[in-house]
Amino acid sequence: MNPLLSPTLKCVRKLREASVVLGTFAMLGACQSQPSYVEHQSIADFDYRKRHPIVITEAPENFDIPVAGEMRNLNGSMKTAVAAFGKQADIDGNGFVEVLVPSGSGNEAAAKAISPQIRTALKKGGVAADHIVMRSYAVSDMGASAPVRLSFMRVKGIVRDCGNWPDAMISNHQNTDYHNFGCATQANLAAMVDNPTDLLRPRPFGPNDPARTNEILANNRSGDLTAGQYGAGVGTNVSSVAQN
Repeated sequence: MNPLLSPTLKCVRKLREASVVLGTFAMLGACQSQPSYVEHQSIADFDYRKRHPIVITEAPENFDIPVAGEMRNLNGSMKTAVAAFGKQADIDGNGFVEVLVPSGSGNEAAAKAISPQIRTALKKGGVAADHIVMRSYAVSDMGASAPVRLSFMRVKGIVRDCGNWPDAMISNHQNTDYHNFGCATQANLAAMVDNPTDLLRPRPFGPNDPARTNEILANNRSGDLTAGQYGAGVGTNVSSVAQN
C-alpha cells in the first residue's frame, strides 16, 4: 500500500477489495449443486405404507343383530353366530361382552324380548354369566328399527383417516401419490389379519414332522434322493429357438 495516499483514497481501495471478495463468495455459492425434488420429499410421499400405517391398538369388535318389530325369538343361525362371537370374545378379548339394547326405538319391545336368548347364546359360546354386561342406548327416532349391538375390546390392527382428501388430484404436478392412495388396501389387510402380532414380528417355527424327518435321513444315508421323485424333461418342451 502506498503510504502517500490520502485516508480517503485508502478507504475507497479497501471497499473495492471487500467487494471483490464478496463477489467471489457469491459466485462460489451459485456453483453449488441444488438439492433435487426427491431430496425435498419424505418417504411417505412415495410409500402408502408409511403414509397410512397399520396401527396395533385396542379397539372394539362389534356385532350388530338386526331386530324386526315383531321379532320375539332368535333363529338357529343367529344363535350360532352369537355363540361364535362369544367364543371369539373369550379367545381374543378379556372375556367380557357388552350387550347394547336400543331404547326409544320402534323395535324396543322386540329387542328386550330377545335379550335373554342372546345371553343364553353367549354363555353357550363360553362367556361367563357375570361377564355379560347389559346396557341400553337411546334412539331418537321412534320409528327406527335399531340393532342390538354386541361388543368386546380386543387388540387389532386399524388404519386411521381413510377417505381424507386434503389436496385436489389435479393440483399435483410432482407425480406423487394422492393422499388417500393405498389407504383402503391397508385397511383391508389389517381387517384380514387374524392375529395382529403377525404384523409386528414373524411367528416362530413350529415343530417338524418326525416321520418325514426320519424318511429324509434314511434316504440320505442310503444315497437315495431326498427330494420328491421326478423325471428329467417330463412334461416339458424345449423351444425350437433354444435348440438352434
